[in-house]
Amino acid sequence: MGNFSAYLSCFLLLLFLAPARADLPGTWEVLVADAGIASMHTVVTRFNTAVLLDRTNIGPSRKLLPKGHCRYDQDDALLKRDCYAHSVHLDLETNQVRPLKILTDTWCSSGQFLPDGTLLQTGGDLDGLRKIRMFNPCDATGFCDWKELDDVELAEGRWYATNQILPDGSVIIIGGRGSNTVEFFPPRKDGAVLFPFLAETEDTQMDNLYPYVHLLPNGHLFVFANTRSVMYDFTRHVIVKEYPKLEGGPRNYPSAGSSAMLALQEDYSKAEIVVCGGAQYGAFLQRSTDSPAHGSCGRILALGDKENPKWEMENMPFGRIMGDMVMLPSGDVLVINGAMSGTQGFESASNPCLNPVLYRPDQPAGLRFMVLNPGTVPRMYHATANLLPDGRVLLAGSNPHVLYRFDAEYPTELRVEAFSPEYLSPDRANLRPVIEEVPETVSFGGSFDVVVSVSLPVVAIVEVNLASAPFATHSFSQGQRLVKLAVSSAVPDGDGKYRISVTSPPSGKVAPPGYYMAFAVNQGVPSVAKWIHVA
Repeated sequence: MGNFSAYLSCFLLLLFLAPARADLPGTWEVLVADAGIASMHTVVTRFNTAVLLDRTNIGPSRKLLPKGHCRYDQDDALLKRDCYAHSVHLDLETNQVRPLKILTDTWCSSGQFLPDGTLLQTGGDLDGLRKIRMFNPCDATGFCDWKELDDVELAEGRWYATNQILPDGSVIIIGGRGSNTVEFFPPRKDGAVLFPFLAETEDTQMDNLYPYVHLLPNGHLFVFANTRSVMYDFTRHVIVKEYPKLEGGPRNYPSAGSSAMLALQEDYSKAEIVVCGGAQYGAFLQRSTDSPAHGSCGRILALGDKENPKWEMENMPFGRIMGDMVMLPSGDVLVINGAMSGTQGFESASNPCLNPVLYRPDQPAGLRFMVLNPGTVPRMYHATANLLPDGRVLLAGSNPHVLYRFDAEYPTELRVEAFSPEYLSPDRANLRPVIEEVPETVSFGGSFDVVVSVSLPVVAIVEVNLASAPFATHSFSQGQRLVKLAVSSAVPDGDGKYRISVTSPPSGKVAPPGYYMAFAVNQGVPSVAKWIHVA
C-alpha cells in the first residue's frame, strides 16, 4: 500500500508539473510525408498552390524530374547530369507534389511577386549569382514551370539579398554578400546604386545580409541591418531618418532574428516594426552550436506622430534564432520554427525551439506573448513558414547540412506540415465567417461590398483584411504585409448573410499592386480567404 501511495504521489506530481500538450492552443498536421526536397524558399500562389525551392548544387534529392528533362551543368561538382528535382509544385487541396525544373543555383536567393501574379526570383550562388527567373503560377492541373531569363541579368551578383515590391509595382533588390547596393526590376538605366548604410552595418561576420525591408505607407522603406535601421527614400537614394540602435546584439543573417511590420490600419499614417530574437555576436565565427540565443524583441513606431521614436523592449518566452514571423489575418504575429542555441549556418545550431508563440500587439507590454502547442519536427536552418488562404500556416524545409543527410541528429526534413492557430479550434467554428461575394479586382481609393455568412449572429465589426503572399526564406518573409481596410458595420442581407461596405487601399504605398488574400475576420476568427487583385 505504501509503494502504491508513493507511486500515486509521484504520478500526480508529474501530472501537475507537465501539462498536457492539448492544454496549449494550436494543432499540427502533416500534409506531405515526403515532398522530395527540403524547401529553402517557399511561396503560396493565388491558385492555392505552393512553390518549394532548394539549391540546385546539393546533389540527389528524393524527387526525380520527368524522363528526358535532366539538367546539365559542367560546373556542378556533384552531378554534371542532374535528373533530380530541386523545386516542386504543391497542390494545397490534394497535397500532391509535382517536380519543377530549375537550372541555375538558387542558394540564398531572393524573390517577390509582381503585380500580375508572376513570381520574380533573383540571384543565388555560382551560376545563379546574377540570374533572374520567373514563375508564372497555374492551377494544380497546369504545367507551369520555371523560366530563366537569358536576355537580362542583375547589375550585380545578389547572394543573401532582399526584394520588396514598390508602390508602382516595380521591385527593389537590396544588398547581398559583397553587394552594398540596390537595383530594380524592371532594370533601370542607372543599374546598381550604392547604399552606404549596408557597408556601415557590415561586420566581421556579415550581419548585414538579408536586410529586413518594409515598405512604409509614406512610400519610403524601413531598412534594418545588424543593429541599425533607417528610413530610406529609394527615389532620391537618401536616408530620411536614422532610428536608434536596437540593443541586444545583431539580428540579421547569420545572427538569425526575424522581423515583421504590424498590421496597417485606420488612416494608414502609422507603421510599427517588430524585430525579435537573434544569436550572440561571435557564435557564427566560432561555430558555437550551444551559445544561447537571446529572446529580446524590439518594437518601434517607424512612422507616426513621434519625432524621435524609441525601441520598446520585451522578452519572448524562449530565446530563439531562425524563428519565422508570420502575420496572421487577425493582426497577431505567429513566431514559429528555429532553435534556442547556436546561429545560422551548416551544423551551427542545436536545441530546436518546438513551441510557437503568439505575439498579440494590442495587449499591454509584458502580456503580449502566448506559448502555443509544440510541434515534433525540428525546423532550423533553411526552414520556412507561410500563411495559407484557409488561415493555417504552411511549414516546410530544414536542412542544417551541406548535402541531404537523413542519419544526423537533425536530419534533412522533407515533411511538409500545417499549424492551425487557436482561431481555427472547433469551439470557434460558429464564429467563422464565409465570404459569399467579393469582387475579383479592386481599384485604389474606391469602395466595394463584401457579403459574408456566419452561423451565429454578428455582434461586432467584421473586419476585411488583405494579406500579401510573401517570399519566405532565412527567417524573413520578403514583402509580407497585412492591411486592415476601413469597413462599415455588417448589415443583414437575408438568409443569414451580411453585407459590408469596404474602402479600398488609398494607394500603392499602403498596398502595392498585386494579388492579396482577402479575409473576413469576425471576433478574431478569419474566413477562408478569397484572392483579389489590387490594381
